[in-house]
Amino acid sequence: MADIASAINAGWGVAFLVAAGVVFEIIAAACSSPQTAEINAGSRAKTLMKWVYIGVGLAVFFVLIAAAIEAQRAAAFLAGGGLAAVIMLMLYQHAKQAGLRSAEPGTEH
Repeated sequence: MADIASAINAGWGVAFLVAAGVVFEIIAAACSSPQTAEINAGSRAKTLMKWVYIGVGLAVFFVLIAAAIEAQRAAAFLAGGGLAAVIMLMLYQHAKQAGLRSAEPGTEH
């Protein structure tokens, strides 16, 4: 437990949250939302997922830059950014699959 407290006191918690926040923000900037992806998966799944992957790529790029700039906290940047990227990919994959299975009409034609 002391190691976790030391890491947080050294700024690792902030770096972790910043990296996770950057991933979420960049993906949100490149995409609309998992909800919209689900609603319109029937007509736009391929395009929607293309932008999710572009967003993840941009997020990884920025997190790697941050980790290089502040090497003493690189692990926290990579952990926060990596976890957020995995979560967002899972959310969008679920949205795509749920949308393709749904009989509800989308909002785009």
